[in-house]
Parts: sequence; C-alpha cells; structure tokens
Amino acid sequence: MFQTFSSTTSPEQGPPRLQALRDAMREAGLDAWLVPHADVHQSEYLAPCDERLAWLTGFTGSAGDAVITQEEAGVFADGRYRLQVRSQIADVFTPLDVPEAKPEVWLASVLPEGARVGFDPWLHTAAQVETLKTALGPTRALVPHDNLVDAIWTDRPPRPAGKATRWPTELAGDGDETKRARIVEVLKAAGEAHVVLTQPDSISWLLNIRGADVAQMPAVQAMAILSDDGKMQLFADPAKFADLGPDPDIAILPGESMTAALTQLSGPVRVDKDRAPFAVSQTLSEAGVAVVWGEDPCIGPKATKTPAEIAATRGAHLRDAAAMVNFLAWLDEEAPKGGLTEIDAVRALEGFRRDTNALLDISFDTISGAGPNGAIVHYRVTEESNRPIRTGELFLVDSGGQYIDGTTDITRTVTVGPPPDGAVDAFTRVLQGMIAVSTARFPRGVQGQHLDALARAALWRAGYDYDHGTGHGVGVYLGVHEGPQSLSRRGKAALQPGMILSNEPGYYREGAFGIRIENLLVVREAEKMGDGRDQLDFETLTWVPIDTRLVDASLLAPWERDWLNAYHAEVATRIGPRVDGAAADWLRRVTAPI
Repeated sequence: MFQTFSSTTSPEQGPPRLQALRDAMREAGLDAWLVPHADVHQSEYLAPCDERLAWLTGFTGSAGDAVITQEEAGVFADGRYRLQVRSQIADVFTPLDVPEAKPEVWLASVLPEGARVGFDPWLHTAAQVETLKTALGPTRALVPHDNLVDAIWTDRPPRPAGKATRWPTELAGDGDETKRARIVEVLKAAGEAHVVLTQPDSISWLLNIRGADVAQMPAVQAMAILSDDGKMQLFADPAKFADLGPDPDIAILPGESMTAALTQLSGPVRVDKDRAPFAVSQTLSEAGVAVVWGEDPCIGPKATKTPAEIAATRGAHLRDAAAMVNFLAWLDEEAPKGGLTEIDAVRALEGFRRDTNALLDISFDTISGAGPNGAIVHYRVTEESNRPIRTGELFLVDSGGQYIDGTTDITRTVTVGPPPDGAVDAFTRVLQGMIAVSTARFPRGVQGQHLDALARAALWRAGYDYDHGTGHGVGVYLGVHEGPQSLSRRGKAALQPGMILSNEPGYYREGAFGIRIENLLVVREAEKMGDGRDQLDFETLTWVPIDTRLVDASLLAPWERDWLNAYHAEVATRIGPRVDGAAADWLRRVTAPI
C-alpha cells in the first residue's frame, strides 16, 4: 500500500512541545516565532523532516501557519481545513480561519511595540517577509534566525535522498537541452545574467527528470542557478544523480554550497519574490549582487503542456478511469451489504489501480469520507477515525494516481441506498456548476477567477457555497497541484492552451454529508468568436460515470441534461472496452440516458 492509516500526530503532544519552543524563544530573546507549513522550496507536499507545523501543533493539513508568542498560539487554516484543524490541535492552540484572520495582522494585534519576531529565512519568501514587515510596522523587529523548531525536535527524520531518473523525451515532447535554451533566451531578452530556481517541479520539468524524495510528488528536491551561457549549477545531494551520467553543462554540487555560490554571481540575478526563500535575495543583496524580481521562467512553459504531454496524459486518464469503474462497480455491489469501512474502500481502490501494472504512486492520500466525514474537505482516514460506509448515507472519494505518462485526480460522490434528505438537490446543483465550467467558451486572456463563478451560480441560487477553489492546475507525472493556473477567486493567471485544471465544485453539510464532483480538463483552441477574436474552451480528460441516482433531472436545463447524457455515452464508448464482467454490466447500466 502507498497509503497508510496511522495517526502521525496527536493533540496531547502539543502542550509540551509548545512549552519547549517558548523556552527556546526566551533563550533567543524572541517574543514570537513563526511556524509555516513550508520547506525551503515552498512545497505543498513535505518530507517528514519538514513537517514542523504538524510536529508542533498536530495539524496535518497541506497549508497553514502557527504564530507563537509567550501568551498566545494561533493556528491558521483556510476553508478546506476548518473542521480538521479543530479536531487535531490541543486547547493550548487557538484555531483561526483564513482569510478572515491573517497571521501577520493577528500577530501585530497581540504583540507590544518593541517586540522581536523570529523566523527562518529559508522558510519564508521575500514577498511574505515584506507583508510581515508592513503589518508589524517600524516599532517591531523581524529577526532572521536559525530554526527553533529544529533545535527542539530531537528525533527529527533525516533529509530525503531519493534517486533521480530520466523522464522520456517522447512523453515530454521537448528535450532538456531545448528547454534550457528556451529559458536562456528569456534571460537574455530580459538582460539578466542568471536565474535562481528553487522549485523542485520546475527543475524536474526543465531537466526532464523525476525524483523520489517525497511520497506522491515525483520531483527531485534541488535548487539551481541557470546562467545566460546555458551553464547550470544544481544544488542537491550528488548521490541522487549517480544513475544519470554526466552533463558538461551541469555542475552538481552539495546543497550546502549554494549560499557561497550566490555570493560569487555577477548580476543582475532573477529571483522569484513569491517562491524563492528570503535567504536567497538576502544573501545576494548582502554580497552586493543586483537582484531583479521576476517569476520563475519555468512556471509558464511547464503549465502549458506540449502535444506529446497531452497525448500521454489522455492515456493515463483512460487507464485510471477503467480502474475507477472497476472500483465503483465493486463498491455499488458491496457497500449496501454492510461491513465496508472507509479504509476498506481506500485499499480496494488502490488495488484496482495497481492491477493496471502501471501505478507508480498515488498522487495524494485518498479522501474516503463516509457520511459526515465527507464534509471534511481534505479528510484523511486513520485507524482511529475509520467509519463504516452505511446505507442511507453519501460516500465521497477523491483520489488520483501517478503514472509515467500522467497524473490523475478525480472525485465522485455516490449514494449507498436511499440518499439522505437534501442530498439530491445539493448534488444536482453541484453537477450544474461542474457542467457550466466543462462547457465554458471564453476569449483568450480570461483568467481562472473569471470562470469560478460559473461553478457556483446554481449553488448560490439555492443559498449554498463552498470554501475552496473550484480548480487547480495539474502536472504530467509531477505535482497534482501546480500553478499558475487555477479556477478560483485568486486565479489571476490567464488560461492558455495546454493548461490542465481540475473542475471540482462541492457542497458540505457539517455533520451530515459532503458532495464533490471532479473531472480534469485541458484548455484548447476553439472556433473564433463572431468578431474574429480568439476563443478557448476545455477538453475533458476524465471519463468516469456520475451517480445519476443523485440527480434531480427536473432541475436540469435541456442542454445540461444533453451534456450529461453525451458524457455518459462517451464514458461507455471509451471505457467499456477496458472493463469486463460485472464491471462492464454495471457501466452499461449507469451510463444509460436520463
């Protein structure tokens, strides 16, 4: 099993660890200490040695912050984690909701003038430090310091050292030399001598390599300096790259040598203010090297997939859809009998994916939420929380696989027996939002934030909403969450052909059920608008039935019903030949028109 079900933290560990941190703060002469969910790469998925927030507070969400003073200890989490954080932390911590509460504003409100706020400059970006300084004002000091959590974490795990592997050029569409030349041209056009790359997925994309440092995220943990002459310094454990062979244009150097290398550069040096550690720009500035703020130049090209990448991920999604159909057919047969639990479902689904003989990892811990657990947006089932899948309840399963040719992410919500009160109405409105995004056509230049409301309109009419974005970017055998593209109120990147996004509106009734329906889409060129302007739309990548037992057809407009029926006809055509026996019979039945 790729997924485990043990509880990695518990609330009772929080109080003694909090006290140890406060003792360390007092010894260091600091009035506050910042504990972000972050590593030096600003990753979402962290190696065990970087799980400082979870170790200190017990909160295991993929985003959040703790702000610790001698009297207060705030733990900040967004709408995805509002239920989870309250169940995981001890009462010595105060849960605070983002965006209503902001760490820097809250900190300024509880600290007196003259206070000293400590932070690890490798775990905060320059943009974050700038925001903190503004909020704290001139009378409070922001103090870079060695990490105090690391100092008290006596059994901290070692740094990962997974081996790097080549990712086939035929799947990438471009060789790594071509990609590097493309980025060098960006530097030259901007008059920049170097760029500092700190994102593992950017470096992995650029070099056509994949890694094994962090579970579920096949990127190599490394940093790099790429220069305008095409030469690259790659900073990581050299043993990771032992199987790749030498490249005359790439020097592989120990990670700890990066600081010295930065001081030897001649500017201007591009640094991503929103992604690179503050320590990078601080080191350059102190050495008198000119810093130019600019986005990581790999971000855009990585997000706009090549035709080869799109073709590859289509294949991965068809393979994954067949595994999902086998799972859903099994679940539909077994769940009404009683006896299944959330963990049973996770194990079975991973088993069906393994049966493809192509699964390399899961793309995130499967969210397997029965009844009220489905309302916990990023619920992770453990042996302690494991709940039976009961008749008369909804079951939400959000999951994905990592394959050599693609990364998948799909959510389906099904009813086990008769659905609970209110579920059909809410499900239908979520489906309407998902259809609205799937069928959207829009002019070039439209941003994700412009489309987010399409997914919510049907819910808003009923007085419903959900506290997460409608969709995120997805990589190709890389991160299941990638930027800059997203469908959300914060999605300011213009959508471009080749970008892959999730489309996952939802509805969550605390204590009762959760609903989410998710397909992946890829942006593509569409027919020009009537006035000749360029227009874009979406191609669907995910082909798995939607539970029509939860659909009130009377709420659907004729075009929405047509879309659903056409989608199911396409599912039957594409996936029918890939399954057999009881699963094939089930697929024919559930894809019948409504």
